[in-house]
Amino acid sequence: MSWLVVFFFLLQEAVANELVTCTSVVKLQNVQRGVRLHSHEVKYGSGSGQQSVTGVPDGDDVNSYWVIMASGDAQCKRGEPIKCGSTIRLKHFTTHKNLHSHMFAAPMTGSQQEVSAFGEGGKGDAGDNWVVVCSTGEWLQSSPVRLRHQLTSKYLTVSGATFGRPIQGQFEITAHTSISDSSLWKPSESVMFRPASEDSFDHDEL
Repeated sequence: MSWLVVFFFLLQEAVANELVTCTSVVKLQNVQRGVRLHSHEVKYGSGSGQQSVTGVPDGDDVNSYWVIMASGDAQCKRGEPIKCGSTIRLKHFTTHKNLHSHMFAAPMTGSQQEVSAFGEGGKGDAGDNWVVVCSTGEWLQSSPVRLRHQLTSKYLTVSGATFGRPIQGQFEITAHTSISDSSLWKPSESVMFRPASEDSFDHDEL
């Protein structure tokens, strides 16, 4: 019967390695466009005037890293699996602002909603909260998810429009009511902390 013990141990290890977990550092890649969710110290010239959020194809850019955090005053332990239906925040790794949306129109696709980076040091407001929409029980690296803005119920989306200078060729990111492949995201390059261990982690080309 020892082979059964080994089998279940390996199965548990495989599932653990697939989990997306709290405080992990990830790049989120759009399934349809292949671009990574990105931000930088460039503000929108219209709308809210907050820090812009875009999509970029370059996998090497450090400004595409985001830290998965609990929402608002909630807390989650390092390495705790993110369950489907959980509300999270994504804190930009280099500027420490949160992925945010609100009722401002998107800069190029006016029928959709602006997505920005907002707050200081990870502190923001309820507009920073996103619901993880998936059907696998827990967020798995191999299974794309949608991120639904909690306040407005719109989905994080790549609109398909691209910017001119000073962010030439970067894709517009919006919050949109419709569901399509352009609102599906999966982790790509990442440092993923393992469940039930403060010291162990898996990494993929950080």
